[in-house]
Amino acid sequence: MKSLIMAMALFISVSANAQITKVTIQASGLTCSMCSNSINKSLQSLDIVDKVYSNIQSSSFDVTFKPNSVISFDALKKKVEDAGFSVAKLTAAIRFDQLEVGTDQHIKVDGMVMHFLNAKDQTINGVKTVQVVDRGYVSAKQFKKNELYTSMPCYKTGVAGSCCSKSGSADAGQRIYHVTI
Repeated sequence: MKSLIMAMALFISVSANAQITKVTIQASGLTCSMCSNSINKSLQSLDIVDKVYSNIQSSSFDVTFKPNSVISFDALKKKVEDAGFSVAKLTAAIRFDQLEVGTDQHIKVDGMVMHFLNAKDQTINGVKTVQVVDRGYVSAKQFKKNELYTSMPCYKTGVAGSCCSKSGSADAGQRIYHVTI
């Protein structure tokens, strides 16, 4: 009986395995290489950041992380804002291991709760890119458009409400990132 319980626990933990491998941030308001350098230095000041690769032409930054880092999209966004710019788009490359997702499904990835919007029911495996669609990560127009994909109030607030805590994936008041795949 113990071995059956252990096998089930192992299966459940493996099936919910997902890990962020890279984040790409597109900043708005950049006009020169000095602007890009300012954001680069700001992002590198985070302890979790391993390397930052800048692309001046697209105003984007690929960020990789040190092993076992606790990643926060809000911390990355704050560093861009501290440099005097704003985030126009944030995508994350995530390695999934047979994870089932669908619209309004919540999953934990590297300690963060992600709420999928406008996602067809599917099992995802391998590295996939998700885009954060919360306020401050997309234009106001895009944020408003994404409201059509969920009736859950957590989309407007960015924090778990009773709708999210029912599923057991988030505690009331916990930060939730809304993503599309």
